[in-house]
Amino acid sequence: MFFIVFAILEKTKLLGEGKKQLNALLSFVVALVFVSAIYPTVVVNNMILFLTVGLVVLFVALLLWGFIFGDKEGFKIQGWIKGVLGGLVGVAMIIAVLWATGVQGKVIEFLFRQEWSNTFWINAVFIAVIAIALALVLKKPKK
Repeated sequence: MFFIVFAILEKTKLLGEGKKQLNALLSFVVALVFVSAIYPTVVVNNMILFLTVGLVVLFVALLLWGFIFGDKEGFKIQGWIKGVLGGLVGVAMIIAVLWATGVQGKVIEFLFRQEWSNTFWINAVFIAVIAIALALVLKKPKK
């Protein structure tokens, strides 16, 4: 915590230019508060864990995205195939995160085994079909 607060104070120059000792003292006091109080430490630890997991998920998604959409010399993927593969990567990332967190059973239970789920999914399919039909009808032809 000391280094984070010190870096923020140095970068923003909140206390003025060339005030390293004052920034260090204030950072030290804030760090001591964090050491003595349990709840802020727990909150910061949870936020760091969330940030770490989020960065890993983002890294894997961008890595897969780069494999699909990276246009360098050599192998090139057609336009419509890129869209399909991009959608598959998105779905795969959602499934992977649900699996890794261990909540996939709860999500399936919530979405598909409730009293309202049958009606919801039928309406969702109808809305999707209507939206696709409208998109195809209203699509402007290429010149």
